[in-house]
Amino acid sequence: MNMKDLELAIAGLCFGYPYVMAWYWMVGAVFFQVLREAREPPFDSPPALEETPPISVLVPCYNEVDQLQETMKALDRIRYPEFEVIAINDGSSDGTAITLDALAREYPWLRVVHLASNQGKSTALNVGALAARHEILVCIDGDTLIDPAALTWFARRFQSDPRLGALTGNPRIRNRSSIVGRLQVGEFSGIVGLIKRAQSVYGVLFTVSGAICAFRKRALQDAGWWSPNTITDDVDISWRLQMNGWRMAFEPKALAWILTPETVRGFWRQRLRWSEGGSEVALRSLPALFRRDGVHMWPIWLNWLVSIVWGYSIIAMMLVWALHGLPLGQLVQLQGFGFVPGQAGMVLAAHYFLQACVAALIDRKYERGVVGALFWVVWYPLVFWTLQAATAVVGFPRALAGRRQLGRWTSPDRGFRR
Repeated sequence: MNMKDLELAIAGLCFGYPYVMAWYWMVGAVFFQVLREAREPPFDSPPALEETPPISVLVPCYNEVDQLQETMKALDRIRYPEFEVIAINDGSSDGTAITLDALAREYPWLRVVHLASNQGKSTALNVGALAARHEILVCIDGDTLIDPAALTWFARRFQSDPRLGALTGNPRIRNRSSIVGRLQVGEFSGIVGLIKRAQSVYGVLFTVSGAICAFRKRALQDAGWWSPNTITDDVDISWRLQMNGWRMAFEPKALAWILTPETVRGFWRQRLRWSEGGSEVALRSLPALFRRDGVHMWPIWLNWLVSIVWGYSIIAMMLVWALHGLPLGQLVQLQGFGFVPGQAGMVLAAHYFLQACVAALIDRKYERGVVGALFWVVWYPLVFWTLQAATAVVGFPRALAGRRQLGRWTSPDRGFRR
């Protein structure tokens, strides 16, 4: 292969991978919408259940004093006949312990567990699961405002399939004071929602959402519970659970409102952690993929691998431009793709717009103003893919180094509060 062929191959991967994945997500999401969502009642009017199994809600907390009041008020509005809430104070250094004890006196459904020192979210969840009285466990973050009907939708979905071991809910952004925050509205509507729907249709999910998810306790036991030796507990438990024969799915009507970083620094740190943690899990899981229960994970593992190669290809293409001074057009005339015209970047832009429109049409029933936010939804794919490349290049070597540390957390950037 000569230099020109190599340059063309790199350019084809750089522009072709996002193009293919956009269609992969859109087609899967449309199938999910037609086959499931469109046939169900509105998210705020769930059908009555013949059986309402009791549910335990786990809320791991570390330095959450500013969020706890509104989180518990949201839990108090839940419309479900029997549930308990277990808040696990993971050695917080602020007033979290005092606030939780006061809230436990106010809300009879709340129990509080205090850990003497900060041991990480995974350990906090394991402690909460051991203290839980019920088989279905719903996990939310300390800043998550859960929708009143979310528990009903989770219970209904578990009843529909006894092999469902976990469900991921539908987190929505509630802080939008900066451009970074508004762009993430585009991410959760135009990217995350499509990915979760598509992966549910295709049979394997990369991860549940740590901010709002639900598990069968039996499935967690089969998977070995949450591991304290990972920095992304949600990705790790998702892979181990599915490789132990349990299914996972997306429940879009189990809504929750979350806080996200609104500074560039906080946003970068969060996404780098996600990238490193995802790579760590994928690398650690490779031997298990050759066993019987791991074979079905190959498509999602290969997609992860291609995404890593793609990130390095972006860097390689930039180096080609810098070293050889080649004009952009020379690298993006993707000959041999037939219907792809001229500048591949324009084709990607058109598909980003189509993807944004599909996402907005599907998500408009869950969030007011999502169609009006289409400007941010359209632009986010560019930010998403740029960030994907950057975090892959930085996070993959860190995961490859095989650092072994407890997944202890620090107080995240939760945006600008008014």
